[in-house]
Amino acid sequence: MPMQRVTLITLGVADMERARGFYEGWGWRRHPASMDGLSLYQLHGQALALFSRGELAADQGRPGAELGTGAMTLAQNCGSEAEADAVFDSAIKAGGTVLKRLERAFWGGYSGYLADPDGHVWEIAFNPGWPLDADGNLTLPAP
Repeated sequence: MPMQRVTLITLGVADMERARGFYEGWGWRRHPASMDGLSLYQLHGQALALFSRGELAADQGRPGAELGTGAMTLAQNCGSEAEADAVFDSAIKAGGTVLKRLERAFWGGYSGYLADPDGHVWEIAFNPGWPLDADGNLTLPAP
């Protein structure tokens, strides 16, 4: 198996129902294997999990640790500027907070940032130099 892979992204949340409401309001579908304290969302080749911040800290072997947000960004690349606008707007309507509106970026694309209700940062972008396949998967092109 390749070493460079991510199979599961777990976000620590303060309020599971609020977090579920955001992601499901954004159009994500919860996987049937989800349970009271764990919400799972199947992605392309990986999964996203929502888990209580306190339980996540304990599971990491650091009970009582205050887990922060914003030091990393999750990104959703889109196939066009119009798609990026639609994805961004749907996340805001679902309860996300605008951090930076979509705008033309210095690197030739179109990008903006929002935060989910727990402060996890999402970049929504269109990068004409990074085309997506029909399933929305990104493969970095050769230089």
